[in-house]
Amino acid sequence: MRRTQQSRPDVASPLLVAAAYSCPQGACVKHRKQRGLRFHPGGPRTGACLTRRSKMPAMRRISILASLLSLVPPLSSLAAQPSAGYAQAADYLEKDSHPERYSPLNILDGRDTTVWCSPEGRGSPLSVGFKGIATVDEVRLYTGNGSDRQAFKDYARVKKLTLQGKESARTFTLEDKRGIQTVPLNPAISGAWFTLEVVDTFPGAEPNAPVCLTDVVFYSEGKPLNGPPLAPKLKYDARTAPVLGTWYAGLEGAPDRFLSFYVDGTYRFVHEPLHGEEPTTVTGTYTASGAKLTLDLPKNGKTAASLQPSEGDGPADGQTLTLQGELPGPWKEPFRSRP
Repeated sequence: MRRTQQSRPDVASPLLVAAAYSCPQGACVKHRKQRGLRFHPGGPRTGACLTRRSKMPAMRRISILASLLSLVPPLSSLAAQPSAGYAQAADYLEKDSHPERYSPLNILDGRDTTVWCSPEGRGSPLSVGFKGIATVDEVRLYTGNGSDRQAFKDYARVKKLTLQGKESARTFTLEDKRGIQTVPLNPAISGAWFTLEVVDTFPGAEPNAPVCLTDVVFYSEGKPLNGPPLAPKLKYDARTAPVLGTWYAGLEGAPDRFLSFYVDGTYRFVHEPLHGEEPTTVTGTYTASGAKLTLDLPKNGKTAASLQPSEGDGPADGQTLTLQGELPGPWKEPFRSRP
């Protein structure tokens, strides 16, 4: 008896079907894999696509295509996390004599040849800022001075560290060993900047040995937000060092304006009104040279700013940043270097 071959259902993958209803006219050849479909080798600009033989009504095709496109994640969910933009501390080892040697920026470059050290074993807080709101679900740290084995023993090492965000904090304990240690954060922590504060240390060779930290690499969904690719931009620069970080305006202890300067020559201004209005964000570029600072403001163009020591009983290195000229309302008030 002659066997009759069963017909195969005319089924195509969603992507092929989507392509079928958006194909330009052109020469067609039968596709080998998909029954009922034709393959259009397009020109050098249009590429190739698939089309369907059936005479399905146009509205029906549009409906199917819309359903397929609804399965595609929105662009916002695919957006990359912002990279780290700065690291700064009010004080660190040899800040006045050799500021590049133990700069806070060293913790972001992912290299064990550069380190940050706080003087005399004190855990001076570090601030790390991102070029937008970052969601961090993992931190990889290298405690101590990892430049060589002897330096690791001589300097004090971070034992316990607190990572403080705007609305939450995590405290974790590290082992006294060389190399990277991975700390998962569950739930994740989000923010445009974080504060790292040393809570406890492993002692160095001397009682007041400086405490050091070699690397802190932030991760989001398996992808690093800082590390070796950023290293060229993370070198100490005396021109931008005085302004790097986030500056605050508004009520002391409850600021509503935040002006952040990053190592790549960009800034980000965020105004979060305390009375419930929608927040606003402005980004742009800046140039700095010593006490001279110039911002490129939308509509205002090049705008000069000056740095001056803060008044009152604040830290000795506290600064005030004031923009000059005719300014929009949120920019008029001076910014300070502490909340």
